[in-house]
Amino acid sequence: MNAPFLKHDRRTSEVWQRLALVTDPELDESVTDLGFVEHVTVDDDGDVDIVFRLPTYWCSANFAFLMADDMCRAVSSLSWVREARPQLRDHMVAEQINLGVREGRSFADALKEFAPGGSLDELRDKFRRKAFERRQEVMILALRGLGYEDPEICRMSLRSFDEVEFASPDVARQKPRYRELLIEAGLACLPEDRTFVTYEGAPIKRHELASYLQRLRGVRINMEFNSSLCRGLLAVRDRGLSDGNPGRTPSPCGGCGSRCAASSGSP
Repeated sequence: MNAPFLKHDRRTSEVWQRLALVTDPELDESVTDLGFVEHVTVDDDGDVDIVFRLPTYWCSANFAFLMADDMCRAVSSLSWVREARPQLRDHMVAEQINLGVREGRSFADALKEFAPGGSLDELRDKFRRKAFERRQEVMILALRGLGYEDPEICRMSLRSFDEVEFASPDVARQKPRYRELLIEAGLACLPEDRTFVTYEGAPIKRHELASYLQRLRGVRINMEFNSSLCRGLLAVRDRGLSDGNPGRTPSPCGGCGSRCAASSGSP
């Protein structure tokens, strides 16, 4: 294989690696793992086209815009990329989202009808919190499974946390993801900072841990339910595409919260 083809393959691989870091904001799962991204095209000038589909025609407009915007940002961070062009397909407002992201518009400007009243930054923070709490529960329960007592967990430093090794592949995968959000939110940065605090940065006291975990369990169950629903709808959609009939799945994906089907004017 000659140099141009090797370069092309490398660049395509780099794009997929960046896309793997983009998550569905509600499910906290990678858009590539969920199967949303269908294909990537890289041309010689550094332009990148990313085709993706969501589980239903009615999936929340604000979630769809967030994912498209995050894909654009993630891929554009590659030094050789001239332009990243996410292309949402088979969605009620795909045209508005694609144009809005490509032109760098805000969500409110691109889709005024669907603007939730707050900024996308507020929406991002809402789902960042949910992701933080879901990952945090995984780590606390895993530490309990290794024999750590609740007082040890509540006062565990970042240094001590970094030294813990987990045998479970899923827990080992979530460890750096939890740490990443902990640092990103400014909740810990020094080796002696506490590893487990609330999203507001308050310490979790030993006698509060049981009730705190109960609330985190509710967050996880909600996210797991929505994830299962989305995967099921995605499977139905993919079967329709493989049969040559890209029909619309009959119901909106879970947790939409934006009255998206009603607002679309679609039957």
